[in-house]
Amino acid sequence: MIALIARRLAQSLFVMAVISLLAFALFRFVGDPVSQMVGTETSIEDRERLREQLGLNDPVIVQYGRFVKRLASADFGYSYRTRQPIGEMILSRLPATAELAFVSLLISLVLGVPAGIYTAIRRRGVLANGILFVTLVGISVPTFVIGIFLIYLFGVQLGWLPTFGRGQTVSLGGWETNFLSIDGWRSILLPALTLGVYQLTLTMRLVRSEMQGVLKTDYIRFARARGIDYRSLYLRHALRNTLVPVVTIVALQFGGVIAFSIVTESVFQWPGLGLLFLDSIRYVDIPVMATYLVLIALMFVVLNLLVDVAYALIDPRVRLAGRAAT
Repeated sequence: MIALIARRLAQSLFVMAVISLLAFALFRFVGDPVSQMVGTETSIEDRERLREQLGLNDPVIVQYGRFVKRLASADFGYSYRTRQPIGEMILSRLPATAELAFVSLLISLVLGVPAGIYTAIRRRGVLANGILFVTLVGISVPTFVIGIFLIYLFGVQLGWLPTFGRGQTVSLGGWETNFLSIDGWRSILLPALTLGVYQLTLTMRLVRSEMQGVLKTDYIRFARARGIDYRSLYLRHALRNTLVPVVTIVALQFGGVIAFSIVTESVFQWPGLGLLFLDSIRYVDIPVMATYLVLIALMFVVLNLLVDVAYALIDPRVRLAGRAAT
């Protein structure tokens, strides 16, 4: 186990080094931040003075070294647009995105796992086929279309739920949460459901596919022949052996929701990291864009590391393979 974790950590460090280089190099060519920070009446001398203060005239290798050093010390610098510390900007937006991702993932698991089990067991049932048809539509329709439809139905026509913003939040140790107010819950439902539809479909189809494969194995046939009750057979024996791929997809879903919630946050004007990233693109705020990309990459690296550890805990064959490799 220790050798497996050490090997994955070494790979993760290499990946982060490459990502930091790509982030720094990519955002060097998106535009001149000085032009976005000053007005048209600013003189050339003042522009050059500002470039010197920001370190934009330094050699590229010096700028990259300064960039990596700040990242390693969790000092992300300052936004070119707002002049605020980037770390504070990200921390202020993180609760909104994290809670949105958590609720959407919870929706996908609570609905997707039982639906996957049911459609695997009742493959030819009318209800199972109806669920498959609905999920096929859900995975085919773009996320922003689903969001607009939900806004029109529940916000405009029925007037049940708000259509933009976080609503009322409660401060809990510096963490602004939606979970402690009714208005906060009402505000988070539509964007979470919009994100959760695609995740739900993916979870359901994965559980269904893995469950069908496990039900065809010999040990399930022997268990059935021994007279084990169906609830224990399906939930204890069959479902347990589908956990490895499900753990993978759940972990990556959570990271994907955070990383790719940009469209949903834009549709619902949800003040999270995705909306912050869009604003930084609009104003060519290079430090914010680069920091966002590196942090998202770090999140995926950590999630993949946790998935590998979960693999080893769930499936002993992974541990044996790790020992054989050493």
